[in-house]
Amino acid sequence: MKGSEAIIKSLKDQGVDVVFGYPGGVLLPLYDVIYSSDLKHILVRHEQCAAHAADGYARASGKAGVCIGTSGPGATNLVTGIATAYMDSSPVVAIAGQVSTPLIGNDAFQEVDTIGMTMPITKHNFQAMHADEIPGMIKSAFYIAESGRPGPVVLDLPKDVQDEEFDFESAPSMELPGYKPTKRGHPLQIKRAAELILHAQKPVILAGGGVILSSSSEELLKLAEITGAPVTTTLMGKGAFPEDHPLSLGMLGMHGKQVANFTVDDCDCLIAVGCRFSDRTTGSIPLFAKNAKIIHIDVDPAEIGKNVDVNVPIVGDARIILQSLIRILSQHKTPAMEANAAWTRHVTKLKNAFIPRLSFDDIPLKPQQTIKEISEAITDDTIVTTDVGQNQMWMAHYFTSKIPRTFLSSGGLGTMGFGFPAAIGAKVAKPETDVVAVCGDGGFLMVCQDLATVKDYDIPVVICVLDNRYLGMVAQWQKLFYNNRISHTKLGEVPDFVKLAESFDIRGEKVEKPGELRETLKDALRSGEPALIDVVIDPDEILPMVPPGRGLTEIVGEYKVEREYSGEIPYKQSSKVEGD
Repeated sequence: MKGSEAIIKSLKDQGVDVVFGYPGGVLLPLYDVIYSSDLKHILVRHEQCAAHAADGYARASGKAGVCIGTSGPGATNLVTGIATAYMDSSPVVAIAGQVSTPLIGNDAFQEVDTIGMTMPITKHNFQAMHADEIPGMIKSAFYIAESGRPGPVVLDLPKDVQDEEFDFESAPSMELPGYKPTKRGHPLQIKRAAELILHAQKPVILAGGGVILSSSSEELLKLAEITGAPVTTTLMGKGAFPEDHPLSLGMLGMHGKQVANFTVDDCDCLIAVGCRFSDRTTGSIPLFAKNAKIIHIDVDPAEIGKNVDVNVPIVGDARIILQSLIRILSQHKTPAMEANAAWTRHVTKLKNAFIPRLSFDDIPLKPQQTIKEISEAITDDTIVTTDVGQNQMWMAHYFTSKIPRTFLSSGGLGTMGFGFPAAIGAKVAKPETDVVAVCGDGGFLMVCQDLATVKDYDIPVVICVLDNRYLGMVAQWQKLFYNNRISHTKLGEVPDFVKLAESFDIRGEKVEKPGELRETLKDALRSGEPALIDVVIDPDEILPMVPPGRGLTEIVGEYKVEREYSGEIPYKQSSKVEGD
């Protein structure tokens, strides 16, 4: 068979049933095969959306998503989505067309060095120089993308290789020298971690995206309950622990919840699982959990000690390690663990002091009221995607997530325009599940052309555009740190989002008053059709935050928090909160 036929056959062998792509000249052999294959191809209207849709598919399903783009600008348009997947450890296989092998390096029409360009933002990449390499490369790509710490893999496919004929054989079991991810943590390190936890008086668990990727939420819940340790999450870990649980603190960090920030600041033992200690999580490194012994569990040894010095590093799969840790801890009961009850009571009091106000009657709508109504309109298993910026942080802060893989957001790269195409991929992966994209007006305008995709393929996602006519987060920083000098972050009065949706023959609704969004969103979800809801919100509302380079308790914004601890267990709570 031809190389192009081998690509499709190999994808099918890996269980792929859908790809997101955009054709081009060097991909004509491949697309000619797709024409007569039973592989479902979804034509996006921009290659970046293909990569984000594949990413959303992967995050919702746990399986690698596949995207396709042609050579040159097609490949460069995939790069933002590939980098997004890389930063957030999402398994994506990106197929890029390439000029014919004799032309490589000659600056041919639509040639770029895709391998060189994507090497820093992929787990691995391949360039097929002969058709018989294709089956093994594709099998290896999926194994690399999905195993260990997941991530994107790129396949660069020259046009003549797609046309070349060879005797096809399915790839055998692959041996990849140098790639053997550690799964089982070192027993001695696990024992040391257990001893630290057993003797801690103020333990806290920090759960990152690795908990979701390793399917270890059940183990995380058990660990929290047997130790009494409250649980905070990173943005990528949101949903790893049910946020309605009494031990949940919500998200930590620059835009995190006060109770999470203050509790981590005071803990004496921090159990970090599947997180990379990003700057948005830690704030000032010298001030981060300064009184704590830190246990760090991660499948990627490169993350251990990269940003934060740790006392007990454990490399391996979070689920396997947590199971071992739970077995040890379950066999012991110490006075220190019993004293954790006093710590838990103290944290609960602090949590109650920091309950945010969500109900407002204001017009324009307050974001808090908007998130409250979204929460009331959907079910626990609804998949919610977000863009990046204020909309993202309001959702992370005020939306209660209870189930893994139902809150999808761009973390490490902070990619505007992620939310809508990620929702497309999530809905394709989980067609029986409601999917809602919560987008900023700025981010949505970057990808709005793919309203044509959801219309053409009848992909019933509902888009809630939080419309304040600003690049909200950048404007927030300008207000807080640049003396309110609003430089080129106001978006103006166009477009009319309802008319924009209607121009694609998609239902559009505008919401301006409290109480309207709840019913409008319910109706849109019941319709079983794609819909856009333009939600007009207050442009002056900001979420208090930790300035860059400051400690987690140094929060600036509309309220001031003062606290006083007795320093002994049981704790005396005398926090004072001014404002909401």
